[in-house]
Amino acid sequence: MTDDPRNLRILLADDHITVRQGLKMLIESQGDMTVVSEASDGTAAVEQARALRPDVVVMDISMPGMNGLVATRTLKSLQPDSIIVILTRHGDDAYLQELLRAGADGYVLKQSAASELVQAIRATAARNQYLDSALTARVTAGFLARSGRKAQATGVSLSDREAEVLRLIAAGYSNKEIAAQLELSVKTVEVHKANASRKLGLKGRIDIVKYALLQGWLSDT
Repeated sequence: MTDDPRNLRILLADDHITVRQGLKMLIESQGDMTVVSEASDGTAAVEQARALRPDVVVMDISMPGMNGLVATRTLKSLQPDSIIVILTRHGDDAYLQELLRAGADGYVLKQSAASELVQAIRATAARNQYLDSALTARVTAGFLARSGRKAQATGVSLSDREAEVLRLIAAGYSNKEIAAQLELSVKTVEVHKANASRKLGLKGRIDIVKYALLQGWLSDT
C-alpha cells in the first residue's frame, strides 16, 4: 500500500471478507487508488467514513445490523460531502429510487464487469454521478419513451426535433452523427440538445437517468 497523497482513498464496506479481498485487489491494482479501511457492516462504515474521510465509500447493500441503504442515508445526513458508490446484486427500479433518494452518488451491479466499479469510483470522485451501464440504457429508454407525455403533464413541452435529438443522444450517437442523420448542422443539433436539457432541468445523460428514476418514469401507467 502506498501513502501517495495523489491516490484516491477508498473505504470498502461489505460483510463478506472474500468479496472485500477481491475488491481491494482490483482497486489497488489501478496504481492510483488505495483502500484505507474496510468495514463489515453499516455502522462501522459510517464510523470509519466520518473518522477517515475517504474520497469514496464503496458500500454493499445487504449487510447485518445497519444495511447499506440506511448507512448511506445516515452518512449523507452527518457528512453531506461524502461520496458513496453502491455495489449490489439488486438492479430493480425500487432499489434505484430508494438509493438515489438516500443520496448515493454511484450504483454498480456486482455481476457487471470489474471495469464498471473502477469507472464509478473515478467518476464519482470527480463529483459526477455514475449508473451501471447495464441499467443506463434501460432507464434512458424508459425516460425517452415517456418524455413527451410527462413533460406535457408538468407544463413542459419538447418539440419533435428536440425529442428526436435526445433519443439519438441516448442511443449513443455523437452530435456529428446526429447532424448527418437528421440533415442538420452540428450547431443546430447542439442548440436542440441545450434547449431540451434546459426545459427539463437536466445537465447530462446521468441527470436524465436520475430524474427519470425519481419521477417514476419507468413504469407504463
